[in-house]
Amino acid sequence: MANTLHKVERLDKKKIIEKMFAGGSRSFSVFPLRVVYLPVEELEADASILISVSKRRFKRAVKRNRVKRQIREAYRVNKHELLNILVERKCRLAIAFIYLSDQLVESSIIEDRMRIALVRITEKMAAPNTDMPSTTLEP
Repeated sequence: MANTLHKVERLDKKKIIEKMFAGGSRSFSVFPLRVVYLPVEELEADASILISVSKRRFKRAVKRNRVKRQIREAYRVNKHELLNILVERKCRLAIAFIYLSDQLVESSIIEDRMRIALVRITEKMAAPNTDMPSTTLEP
């Protein structure tokens, strides 16, 4: 499997994003990340991600973009185990990574926390009694 992050792996559908944050999704924190995820049928990729860094925490776009780049890279390198489980379960997942800290953090720390977050999602998705139904969006 290629170690890339394609455009279809970016979450850009407004309805899905609204549904994720309106409720019904699962979330947890692995500081400095908050992870929100929701099984969704309509996605083209097995997992689509959204990365959010608050303008309130970092006024300068340069710093916000740096954090987004770190999170994207950490996800890109560590996503394979999660994707294998999703393919196995024939499930598609929308995931949002929200940066919580108001300090810049080293890439190694972000990568470590990303690994923990992805393992946690993988464990929840691999559990046979997943009580989260796949959602389909009404037109």
